[in-house]
Amino acid sequence: MLIFSRKLNAQQIPAGQEETPKIGKSIFSNEVKRNFSRKGNFFVHWGYNHSWYNKSDINFKGPGYNFTLRDVVAHDRQTELTWKYLKPSELTIPQFNFHFGYFIKDNYSISIGWDHMKYVMDIPQTVKIDGYIDPTVSNPGIPTGPYAGKYNGQMLTVNPDMLRFEHTDGLNYASVEIERHDDIWVPRSQQTSLTMETGIGVGAVIPRSEVYLFNVGENNYWNLAGYGVSAKLGFKFYVTKGLYLQNSNKVGWINLTRIHTTGRNEYDSASQKITYLENYLVLGYQF
Repeated sequence: MLIFSRKLNAQQIPAGQEETPKIGKSIFSNEVKRNFSRKGNFFVHWGYNHSWYNKSDINFKGPGYNFTLRDVVAHDRQTELTWKYLKPSELTIPQFNFHFGYFIKDNYSISIGWDHMKYVMDIPQTVKIDGYIDPTVSNPGIPTGPYAGKYNGQMLTVNPDMLRFEHTDGLNYASVEIERHDDIWVPRSQQTSLTMETGIGVGAVIPRSEVYLFNVGENNYWNLAGYGVSAKLGFKFYVTKGLYLQNSNKVGWINLTRIHTTGRNEYDSASQKITYLENYLVLGYQF
């Protein structure tokens, strides 16, 4: 009986044939299906981004002051891409995206990444202000000149002698993301394909903020300033089974609870919540 059972099992999978790979279901109706699974594959990609920021409130707090600037306008800061940024020492200067991930199923992956964005408050600009500013603030004291006073929604023009505020080295979002991959098009050759990627993420925000408040400040060191959540949608074109080009859009919300400002971190700080839209183009490889 044991010998008969072994012979029966051997006949279940014909010699020279492998078990059909488990391919994840796609929300698209594809005439041709892949004949291989991505489960167990790793991937890595690198590229550059462009970001847009919604208006946000920024609160500044310290000895002698506690005020909030309302609906502040800011933009990113694009770096003109040249061949010099291929040098390892220059590679991280532009706004870049880096991700490394693993396919836990054929159409699901998990990744860790670093989105290096840049945020620059427009100066000068006129905004509403609430709170108070004493004639001298911080420790040791910094004179505030014509900006001293109590405010309740008045319009104030913020000039460079009052504030310079930017996260340009940068607004760094270190995240863990879960992605779903849906095949849109697969040719009969199976060598190329087009895939839609959707995903959600959560992570820490580690900015390097350059802030000058009433002409006192510095380009601060990186610090864990808050956290963020995000969602993304993009399209990935596989040039080969491994090499791909991807363009994606990401929307996110960031809560920065402790931003370094004057460099006197035991006294002075700022906080803000930022919503953003990010578009990035990356070149990657799956293996």
